[in-house]
Formats: sequence, C-alpha cells, structure tokens
Amino acid sequence: MKIPEILRVETRRAPGSLASVLNAIADVGLVVEHVDTIRRDQDKTLWEITVEIDEALHVGLVERLNALPAARFVGWSDRVFLRHRGGKLEMRSRIAVTTHQILRDIYTPGVARVCLAIQHDPARAYELTYLSRCVAIITDGSAILGLGNIGPRAGLPVMEGKAALFAELVQISGIPILVQSASLDHFVDVVYAISPSFGAILLEDIAAPRCFEIEQRLRARLQIPVLHDDQHATAVVVLAALLNATRQTGTPLLELTVGVIGLGAAGLGIARLLFAHGIKHVLGADLRAEALGRFAELRGQAATIDGVMQRADVVICTTGQKGLVSPGLVRPGQIIFAISNPDPEIEPAMALAAGAAIAADGKSINNVLCFPGLFDGVLRARASAFADPALVAAARTLASLAAGGELLPDPLDPRVHLAVSAAVQAALAH
Repeated sequence: MKIPEILRVETRRAPGSLASVLNAIADVGLVVEHVDTIRRDQDKTLWEITVEIDEALHVGLVERLNALPAARFVGWSDRVFLRHRGGKLEMRSRIAVTTHQILRDIYTPGVARVCLAIQHDPARAYELTYLSRCVAIITDGSAILGLGNIGPRAGLPVMEGKAALFAELVQISGIPILVQSASLDHFVDVVYAISPSFGAILLEDIAAPRCFEIEQRLRARLQIPVLHDDQHATAVVVLAALLNATRQTGTPLLELTVGVIGLGAAGLGIARLLFAHGIKHVLGADLRAEALGRFAELRGQAATIDGVMQRADVVICTTGQKGLVSPGLVRPGQIIFAISNPDPEIEPAMALAAGAAIAADGKSINNVLCFPGLFDGVLRARASAFADPALVAAARTLASLAAGGELLPDPLDPRVHLAVSAAVQAALAH
C-alpha cells in the first residue's frame, strides 16, 4: 500500500541539483506530490519532498539519492506526526469569562432561565445552544480510509480531520464520537441515546453492509439529519465530476451506460444517486451476492468486471483493490473514475494511455468538496433529513464551480462550500 511520506534531501546550490533528485525519485516509479524549501544556506538547500511510496521502496530510493554527486538524503520527515501531536481539535468558549457578572449569566444562577425556556419550547435549543452548528462525527472504525477495520481509536485522527475541516470551511463544530460495538443494535442504540447533544449526525467509515442498516434505522428513529458520508457525499462529488466529464466529451450523461465496480458503501451510494439524477442504465459488478441484491433493489443490472468494461461508457471503481483494472480492459473513449484510496484500481495515467477519454482517482474526486456544505445547508434550513433533490443540487452546483477544463473546483475555496450550502437550502425549501 502506498502512503504519503515526506523525505528530506539536501542539495548543493548548483544548476540541475534538484532536477537530479526528482529524476532519481521518478526512476523508482514514484510521483512527486509536493516540493517545499525548508532552509537555504549560502551553498546548500534543504528540501522536503512529498511522495506516495510503499515502505519496501525506502532502501532503494535512499541508495539512489545518496549516489547523487550534488545531493544527500537527510531523513524521513515527521511533519505529519508533528501536525497531529496533541490532536487537531480543542473545545473553546465563544464567551470570555472575565467578570463575575458574566460567570453568573452563563452559569448559575442565570443559566437556569435558559434551561426553563428550552423546557417550555424545545425548538429554542437551536437558538440558545450550539445545536444549530454542531454535528456528531461517528464511527466504529470498521472501514477507515483504505486501511480497513483498524478500530475506532485508530480512526480518531480521521474524525478529528473531518472536524477540523468543518470548523475551517463552514464554522461548524464537529465532535468525534467513537463507538466500540460489534453489535448493530447496540451501535444504533448508543447513537440514538446521545443524539440530543447534536444538530445532525455524520456517520463515517463504517463498513458495508452494516452501514446501510445503521443509517436506515437512525433515520427512522431520529428527527435530525443523518448522513453516511462514504455513501452520499462521495456520490455527490462523483456525479459532479461526471457532469463535467460528459460536457468535455460532448455526450449527455443521461444517454450513457454507467458501470460501477464494487458495490460497497460508496458504490451503492453512487448508483443510487445516479438513478435519482435520471440515469437509466447502470451496471454493477461485485463478488458478494448480498451487494448485488441491494443493487438490484435500486434497478441496477448485475454484470461481471469484464462485462462492465466492455459495455459501460463510464466506469466507476470503488473496490479498494489496487490494480484491479488492467489497461487491456480499457476501451477507447471511456470515462474512468478509479476512486479507491490510497491506491486506485487503475492509475489515471495508465487509463489515459490505454485510450480513456478522461480518467481520475480519489485524490481529486474527494468528498471533502461537499460534506461541509451539505451539513451547513441542512442545519441552516432546519431540515429534519437530507433528501435526494438536495444531493443532486449540490452536485450540479459543484460542477458549475469548476474552472474550465477541470472536473471539480478547489476544495479550499470557501465560496465552494457556501454555494453548496445555498443549493442545499434552496432544494430543501421546495
């Protein structure tokens, strides 16, 4: 499995010294993700270079770098770990408690009046507490990233990252909640029991098929919005990218046959939203009979991987299996999104070389583009649930915000999340 790592390399300040380092990295089949200058002295420069690398390649890469006449390998950077030290979150008060009067107002005795007001009219909790800007980010750790069932505590850094993005992009308080439970009934009961603390529930990194029933049960029991991010937010971003991809190829999306390889949480969520958008022909491939049964309930047509590759104009892969799709299966003119992270089913460059018209992976087709705006919109609309028209509206808005020639906009552009939120609010108002 490839994971992002940062290597530190010192080069002499001479023409071609950095180029020789980058060539050595390319020679072992790696792609440079980022280059940054850490320190520049009179005759030397220290660089941090981010690559996606299998641990087995470490030794060979270091040997190549140290063999260069104008460069020296310094070590692997711990910048990622330093950013995580102490965690990425903290709870802060919005009110500075600087006087005894403020203390009495926000705590005892003043707070009693607010409690009684909410008791009299529970809806006032959205006005007088942080409920209207608070989302629980809940996982059981059973499907963390592409790492699998590593447990809830090991998945906490992902939940913290989600919360940090909520805070930074739409000023929502995201609260990570780790539920250690193998029992589906117990998990649902726990989330139901703590739900009064939150304005909405984001289910995150929960494995299929359990994720489907958990979401269904919680939506039935709760009067606040519940969304499984891996299903629905991923589907929104995929649909947005497809809208732009088909504009670029000049063929209306609704006229195409779409194939989904891998019918887990993301695959089934994508298929469901494609049908909601109006696509008529969706093929699906999976080795699990249970997954194919759920796909059939959506009106999908079962196929093999080879069958999908032969018949589909658009292929979306969500299996988590690196290299599953060989270049020989690609048909000229296909649109191929291999979105498993960290390793796609086929690298975009390989798919394009094999004749694909457009190819992308999970680095660019990422649900960070929409989950902040989705929740901001549903909370501002005071809606009790998400609805398909809101998801489709979010996808269309994302597609419209992409720069010319791009499939999707910049996820760090705050205007993107404001626009998604506005689209969601408008859709839920109808």
